Amino acid sequence: MAPGQEPSMGQPTRQEAIERAYAAMIAKARALMPRLRERAARTEELRHLPPETERDLHDAGLFRMLQPMRVGGAELDYVALVDCAELLGQADASVAWNLANLASHHWMLGMFEQKAQDLAWGRDPDTLIASSFIFPAGRATRVEGGYRLHGSWPFSSGVASCEWNMLASVVYSDDEADGIEYRIFLLPKGDYKVLDTWNVTGLRGTGSCDVEVRDAFVPDYMTVAVGDLAGGPTPGSRVNPNPSYTLPVFSLFPYVLSGVALGNAQACLDDYADVARHRISTYNRAKLSDFQSTQIKIAEASAKIDAARLVMRSACLDAMSDARRGHIPNMASKTRYRRDGAFSVNLCTDAVSMLFAASGARGLFTTGVLQRQFRDAHAINSHLAFNFDAAGTNYGRVALGLPSENLTL
Repeated sequence: MAPGQEPSMGQPTRQEAIERAYAAMIAKARALMPRLRERAARTEELRHLPPETERDLHDAGLFRMLQPMRVGGAELDYVALVDCAELLGQADASVAWNLANLASHHWMLGMFEQKAQDLAWGRDPDTLIASSFIFPAGRATRVEGGYRLHGSWPFSSGVASCEWNMLASVVYSDDEADGIEYRIFLLPKGDYKVLDTWNVTGLRGTGSCDVEVRDAFVPDYMTVAVGDLAGGPTPGSRVNPNPSYTLPVFSLFPYVLSGVALGNAQACLDDYADVARHRISTYNRAKLSDFQSTQIKIAEASAKIDAARLVMRSACLDAMSDARRGHIPNMASKTRYRRDGAFSVNLCTDAVSMLFAASGARGLFTTGVLQRQFRDAHAINSHLAFNFDAAGTNYGRVALGLPSENLTL
């Protein structure tokens, strides 16, 4: 159909096709929830995704929700990360965490040079890519044709399922005048070693192990500068013209994972309300649903969760709107995205903590889901992206006319 031509009777418009694809992906995520919840205890025991869960996510196409259409991906809008992670997070936060993480790396790879994309996706468009974006963990030096990379990175979520890894590093130069540069390196599995370090209390099923690199050569085309991911055209824009591949990556970084906190909190609220409807007090045989304190807790927790959802989705939708019209957000907007990402997840954590405390001794039993939801909520909140002191301080600095301290923005 030529540009501007009206669709024929019964033929969907482009917008209708996009909406249908989005709704279909949401439906697939929702359909997985019961079986993921049934497997949650086993996922924790394994400390990584069970093979059948990984297969389910592949079969549903969820890993490829943000992958470019040119290689068979769904190329959905960025907000899909929040929406799908929320649904899966209601079943198992560890699964949702890995899904959102690994799906976001298909989106990021779409911003690399085409040669890097073709190398990874040409072998297998379903391939999974892990990451660790802790820049000081690595040290890279410029050499002819690329870089030598060395370091040890923690928290590489889902790495056991992956054939590739995106590792962040500081690039040092012999010439002090050149300063340092922040850069992302894409390495195949054979160039790094996975260290089984993931023995934790929350998000136990994410398999967020350490990875180690010892003097690996990384070609130029397998790297991208953080400065090229700050908003606007990227090295991958030539082959992936969708505006989503021009979004400012690290400004929006919290929303890769914020939906996990949202889903976990919503599940905690739903479970608490379900129990309160039927539970009788052990001490006086009164119905918990008749207690004003129970009613208030449900109201306050639901208000925090609903507010968090609105903040998360609005940030993603606003960013996509800017990208479609070619607008690159200024530093004030970028620090606001980081501020709101941290604040919204903190709201979810507060809601879970309040419901856990209101549940009394019932929450202590390891046979119930409440203790896992509590542990997972605080594990999510421990991520640097959700540290409100850091995000709030940087927002305040910029609001007061001082330079941003976050060098990735």
